[in-house]
Amino acid sequence: MTYFRKILILGGLGLMISCSSNPYRTTNKVYKKKAKAYAKELSRFPLEETQTDSALNFGEYPVGTTNFNLRRPNFVVIHHTAQDSTIQTLNTFTIPRTSVSSHYVIGDDGEVFHMLNNYYRAWHGGIGQWGHTTDLNSSSIGIELDNNGKEVFSEAQISSLLDVLKQLKEDYKIPAENFIGHLDIAPGRKVDPSADFPWKRLAEEGYGIWYDEDSIENIQYEHEFFTENPLKIDNIDPVFKRRIALMDRYLFPNLIPDDFNIAEALRIIGYNIDDLDAAIKSFQIHFLQEKENVEGILNADEIKILYNLYRKSL
Repeated sequence: MTYFRKILILGGLGLMISCSSNPYRTTNKVYKKKAKAYAKELSRFPLEETQTDSALNFGEYPVGTTNFNLRRPNFVVIHHTAQDSTIQTLNTFTIPRTSVSSHYVIGDDGEVFHMLNNYYRAWHGGIGQWGHTTDLNSSSIGIELDNNGKEVFSEAQISSLLDVLKQLKEDYKIPAENFIGHLDIAPGRKVDPSADFPWKRLAEEGYGIWYDEDSIENIQYEHEFFTENPLKIDNIDPVFKRRIALMDRYLFPNLIPDDFNIAEALRIIGYNIDDLDAAIKSFQIHFLQEKENVEGILNADEIKILYNLYRKSL
């Protein structure tokens, strides 16, 4: 056997081994085919509708602008997989009938699988809302953490997550308050990531918000701070009353007004309050992680935490 022929055989064997080492080579071909089709669609100009039977009154010739770029994701939604292993999740996300996916999957060992180009729309959020945004899939990056919902998140996994978040924040200028959880956008429907997830640590790194623990101790209720004025005139002008109340809130930001509205505060933070009980429970799982029983009712101390976050969100 000639030397050249040996090289060809060894090269062929190496190629076969490298191809067979990836169990997802078949689904990777599907990915590339779909990506190619989308690229072709985006590059098409002029649009077909400008040429034939469109009801719009187009100009006599097409004009394409020179000033554009790709739309950037503006949210990051963090999940736990609720499955038993990273392999199970990867398989789930590569079976068409499941109709579920995410941009990233991070294993318990910290291994990162980037499954979808960040400019593509993953199917991770489902029905949900955050603030005025009702289609989170179209504006967010989805990150799935390998965790069955009962396990502690490993240090290796959280460390890798922080690396991914850092890259996303740098690449897309995503605001800190737009790093949220699946439970935040889907109260009552989802509870991930679980109460063991280190939201405080993430917020300290600039991903998400957290309350000012030192300030909570100084927050008081308005009726506790002010004594009843014996010279109060009951029929004082209502407009003047509102001005006094507004001034008090600027002069005394650590005072919770007696008319503080819990539902409105949750809405300002971003929660959908159509089901207020569910919104409160999601808030508790996210921000009151030491609470053993999530019951949809906030006690006096928990309202102080809500008020602090509400003020930060204004």
